[in-house]
Amino acid sequence: MNPRYSYTSIKQRPKIFWPEQKRLAVYVALNVETYSLGGELIEELLPAGPQPDVLNYAWCDYGNRVGVWRLRQLFDQLQIPITLLVNSCIYGEAPDIVDAFRERGDEIACHGRTNSERQGGLDEVKERALIDDATETIKAHEARHPGGWLSPWISETGNTPDLLKEAGYRYLLDWCCDDQPVWLQTRSGPLLSVPYPQEINDSSTVIGRYAGAKEFADMIISQFDEMLSQSTEQSLVMSIALHSHISGQPFRLRHLRRALEHIVSRSSEVWITRAGQIAEHFASIVPANAL
Repeated sequence: MNPRYSYTSIKQRPKIFWPEQKRLAVYVALNVETYSLGGELIEELLPAGPQPDVLNYAWCDYGNRVGVWRLRQLFDQLQIPITLLVNSCIYGEAPDIVDAFRERGDEIACHGRTNSERQGGLDEVKERALIDDATETIKAHEARHPGGWLSPWISETGNTPDLLKEAGYRYLLDWCCDDQPVWLQTRSGPLLSVPYPQEINDSSTVIGRYAGAKEFADMIISQFDEMLSQSTEQSLVMSIALHSHISGQPFRLRHLRRALEHIVSRSSEVWITRAGQIAEHFASIVPANAL
């Protein structure tokens, strides 16, 4: 039993269209994360040894020092818009990263405070404080509410969607249950879930399942080609999740370029956009009270 959303087959839904009557929306989410040297949580290239875990910390920090800049260059070359998922601590540790993507006109969405912590297991007071702290930091620097949220480690409590709705969020990326946006029920009204990938995601696929750089790029291309074909029946969302310390590695970047060039070559047929624009458009044509 799931109190957040009811079951509907994708075959049974009203026909919708993205802008210009397009049927496939594609967005790239770039995760920019911070970690604490000696902290409890960190993405692991190799199993952690005794603290301080210099190997994994330095590997993650490469993403902010080098990888993110190589990726930004690639996105500029291909003119791909980005949803930047930021730990709010990045403003104190590497603020020029957010500056660089803001200059591109990219969307800045919230990815919690730091990936050295997760929300799961927190009581409601502590989780609300975490959400408020991260949100206010981004608002102070961007002069606007971030709008979208991805929980660090995609870790929630039973209160997370309720607290995000109450904190003013319009959409959530944690729920990977569909190829279209889904309205979630919260105690304060509906909150939109926008598809975010667990398969076309360099963290779970490359680090979690040891897929090679070429294999991951081939997965992106196959996902795109198949979803473009499927979208003739109903409009879909394809998302690609990248992390600067993973896909920003040179040998992975070379194969990622090939995959993104393939998508851009079909740009006349698809809507290449950002997660927030997908949420806004969907909410305008499928209001929560219509379901």
